[in-house]
Amino acid sequence: MKAFIGIDVGKEKLDVSWLRDVVKNKQKTKVLKNTKQGYQELVDWVLKNTGLEAQNIVITTEPTGIYSEPLMYFLYAQGFTLLHVNPGKAKQYAKSLGLVHKTDKSDATMLARYGHDQQHSLSSWQPEPVEARELKAMMRRLEALEQDLQREENRYEAVGFSGASARVAQSLKDMIAVLKAEIHKLKNEIDEHIDRHPQLKKNRQLLESINGVGEVTSRIMVCLLACKRFKSAKQLASYLGLIPKHNESGKRAGKTTLSKEGPGYIRAKLYMAAIVAGQHNTDIKAQKTRLLKQGKTKMQALGAAMRKLSQICFGVVKNQTEYQPQVS
Repeated sequence: MKAFIGIDVGKEKLDVSWLRDVVKNKQKTKVLKNTKQGYQELVDWVLKNTGLEAQNIVITTEPTGIYSEPLMYFLYAQGFTLLHVNPGKAKQYAKSLGLVHKTDKSDATMLARYGHDQQHSLSSWQPEPVEARELKAMMRRLEALEQDLQREENRYEAVGFSGASARVAQSLKDMIAVLKAEIHKLKNEIDEHIDRHPQLKKNRQLLESINGVGEVTSRIMVCLLACKRFKSAKQLASYLGLIPKHNESGKRAGKTTLSKEGPGYIRAKLYMAAIVAGQHNTDIKAQKTRLLKQGKTKMQALGAAMRKLSQICFGVVKNQTEYQPQVS
């Protein structure tokens, strides 16, 4: 016998729903704080109400980054079976149930039902190795710093047009210098971290054997492939929002664009890598030429290049072999 729990994770609270009866759609709910104390109260509540051992309880959540990860680590250590649901698929599932109103409580119940219905097709969640978790934290910080730098540089550029005071311009220059220095320092520390761990180091070397993949892209993909357990190259491309999305509406019938779901930061880096690969990678150059001859637009060809590049990255890491071009 199993029990199915859904948790909608917010910044400050956890909305919990225990699916007591699937057929009659009966559930029992609870709201707890998203704190370490709340985690323990959650475990106590679940075990008391279900009357089952942790290994017989399936808990389903949606990934919400820093707000859900500490909870997942805690629940995993307690022995629960954990399922992480792709937000896009959860949304489609909610529509299939005919759910009209969206609340934290209804989301938690929907996740519990999703876990029940899809338990055999979903892989249970497991935490990343410690070195991957540390790398992910540093990469998140690097992303935040680079975004801050871009904003400050945009403001500094605007100063030249707005005629702002010299003091404002100097403040922006100082902040830009500080951000650049910290970014440079953090990149070095990330590279040193990768070099200290043999598997991460080897994966980076394999990735950089791909024409078009440099230190920026390899740094990102090493982290992503160490933290996420993708079953296939197609699954990776889907996660990155690189699969074609058909638009069959009106005058745009037959047009395709990228789905653009998932991490935009990684997609932006792959965009630049794909431009380089389109010039120096024989496989991607051949694909680009073929697609343009078929009448595809340059942007569609570039999107295909991004997808192919991500799939090549998956292949070299999965097979632990250097990239071998298929087109000479």
